[in-house]
Amino acid sequence: MSAQLTLHETGLEVVLPDSQPCYFNYFWLRDNCASSFDPETRERVFDIFAEQKPPVPAHAAITGQQLDIVWKDSNHASSYDLAWLARHVRAEPRPDPATLPRKHWHADHYRKMKRFSQLALRSDAATRKAWVHALLTEGVAMVTDMPDTEAALEETASLLGVPRPTFFGLYFDVKLHINPDNLAYTAKALELHTDVPSEDLAPGVQFLHCLANTVEGGESLFVDGAAVATELKRTYPDDFALLCETSVPFYDEHDRYDMRARQRIIELDVQGDISGVTISQHMADIFDMDQRFLDRFYPAYCRFGRLLQDDRFLMKFRLNAGECIVFDNHRIVHGRAAFVAESGKRHLRGTYTDRGELRSAWRILSGEGRFAA
Repeated sequence: MSAQLTLHETGLEVVLPDSQPCYFNYFWLRDNCASSFDPETRERVFDIFAEQKPPVPAHAAITGQQLDIVWKDSNHASSYDLAWLARHVRAEPRPDPATLPRKHWHADHYRKMKRFSQLALRSDAATRKAWVHALLTEGVAMVTDMPDTEAALEETASLLGVPRPTFFGLYFDVKLHINPDNLAYTAKALELHTDVPSEDLAPGVQFLHCLANTVEGGESLFVDGAAVATELKRTYPDDFALLCETSVPFYDEHDRYDMRARQRIIELDVQGDISGVTISQHMADIFDMDQRFLDRFYPAYCRFGRLLQDDRFLMKFRLNAGECIVFDNHRIVHGRAAFVAESGKRHLRGTYTDRGELRSAWRILSGEGRFAA
């Protein structure tokens, strides 16, 4: 045993380059031997549960820039690069390249919004990477030059993940319905909201492909919910805390379904930063909190709702045929102005993918995963 290495009953201490002695547990070391992972599937194939006795080294030594261990009982040999060990000294999550700083935006964002040709997204990885970056940081981007087909939406959504259904189905058509079960299927104004809060796990990324829009009115309304929540935190910190902590009931009930879930109005990520919002007046259930608590909750809730409608934050524009707006459904709040039904045709086709697949796309395109070459 070298001076760089000290064996203990349940783990060892090794002196890594430019550091004090660092402790590593034997179970952890055996579990993370390179041979524990299948080279093709990259999944863990070693079964730590099958070990009859706690793993203990029969022999351990520092050889050059690696730690070599031969395990007692199994006689299995493991090697660990010292630089790899150094990256795991601290008890903290693996660095995630998809954790990018969010860029808040305001009412003037329409002209600044990132735009990408659908053909370029399909054919060029660098363009897809820029698209994913915009969605992760700004929460919204426009896809242009969409083919005038229903299949174009699936082609576009599949670039980010697997289109996922809600209880409305895999795809939905925002146009006039004879017997509408959602305000979106009428010509009425659609208040600012996030989609499908009545599902336990609301969809993460939304796609709205405009196939036709010749009506009078019907302007699209978009707001960066994270920017508004940040302003609420600055001006009314107690209201902000209340909306972060309170679980609110949502519903969507009709003849064929009765969906119910609870969500928080303002969402925080694992770092405690504002990741987005969940809000929908037309799908908010009867608030079932204590009436005295509602004395505090309603003023905070209404103050935030009015702030979402503030002209400083509200982006208004006309979505045109051949465009597909893509946005983070847990951050971007959207709506629509009323339109004159008899004045023309308005048809948007929509679907969703998940936030996790968006982050996955960035990790792959960045080439920074655990198994990256």
